[in-house]
Amino acid sequence: MPRPKPSDFDGVRLIQFAKWPEPGRVKTRLAADLGERGALDAHIRLTGAVLDNLLATGLHVSFWWDRARPDDPSHATSILHRLQAADVAQRIQVGKDLGARMSGALDAELKQAGAAVIVGSDCPSVDAAYIAEAIRALADDDVVLGPSDDGGFVLIGARRPLGPVLNGIAWGTDKALEQTRDALVEAGCRVHCLPARWDVDTLADWQRFLDSRRP
Repeated sequence: MPRPKPSDFDGVRLIQFAKWPEPGRVKTRLAADLGERGALDAHIRLTGAVLDNLLATGLHVSFWWDRARPDDPSHATSILHRLQAADVAQRIQVGKDLGARMSGALDAELKQAGAAVIVGSDCPSVDAAYIAEAIRALADDDVVLGPSDDGGFVLIGARRPLGPVLNGIAWGTDKALEQTRDALVEAGCRVHCLPARWDVDTLADWQRFLDSRRP
């Protein structure tokens, strides 16, 4: 049986992954320079920038938090208002590690679409044009990866369920992309790698983001 192909961009669902914003819980590497409150503000701003990029595609977008909504959602108020205004569905990631959570989200969206793409909330360099490039790659390949400068990736898209393929990856290391690609190929997936993009982990990354927003 031939593998399904997304007939057009309308058959693609975009997924934004995000940590629930709380001081001391997000952008911990930035907190050493910006403080916990500054790191929280950076996380919220980055999350909004990525959401804007995804919405700019005109495609269906869902937003996946890394935990259930706490009793006090005050730190997330601005994000929650933006999601409500854009009518973006919110869901909760499920799984013991990042690989399981990504596989679960992709597999869930693929039940309703020909392809699905995940972008992390610290990846503002993933713009609408880059997402379009990823979708075009999924016309021929099973999985698309957007490498990051630090050895990880800023985007993963698939047109077939991945199941346990992403188990055992050394997330947060410079081996994550290589191990992910190897695991996918070993599972029989055809993998396409896009040109590298950057994400925001360090103070230099944050400054790069701020510079990119200047007119």
